[in-house]
Amino acid sequence: MKKDNQALETLLWSIALPGFGQFINGKYIKGILLVIIEILINVQARLNVAIVFSFYGQMNEAVQQSNYQWLMFYPCIYLFGIWDAYRDAGGYTKPYDFLPFLMSAYVGTIGVIYSHTFEIFGVMLGPIFLPILSLILGAFIGYLIQSRLIKKNPSEPETSGNTEGS
Repeated sequence: MKKDNQALETLLWSIALPGFGQFINGKYIKGILLVIIEILINVQARLNVAIVFSFYGQMNEAVQQSNYQWLMFYPCIYLFGIWDAYRDAGGYTKPYDFLPFLMSAYVGTIGVIYSHTFEIFGVMLGPIFLPILSLILGAFIGYLIQSRLIKKNPSEPETSGNTEGS
């Protein structure tokens, strides 16, 4: 399999569940830890219940069922798992490639914080859809910052995936 295909495959499996990409990369201990942490946060935050209510359009019930003390950890663990697997698969090739992932985690967490009160055109998006939209906004902000930094420092060398230390 080409390196680009493996990075994409790893990225997509990591989106499905944090830790799966690490399994593809042969980082079994890290993968097991991420799966365990993801399940712990998912259960404690009552994330799956919130997802079901959200897909039925019952945002108030989704908010009431969510444990925000745990839910706030989810965007960071989720995005770290995706970035780590992508990097280990060789997908980390340009300077500052981590920024879209990092900014998605930051802005996604802010989306969680405001998800019980924030409305767009009078519609509450709740603890699932507002954080998802926030992740997309965070990735866009990260790409903007990355492109600015690359333009500012054009002599910055390209990097390759760092697979050491895992």
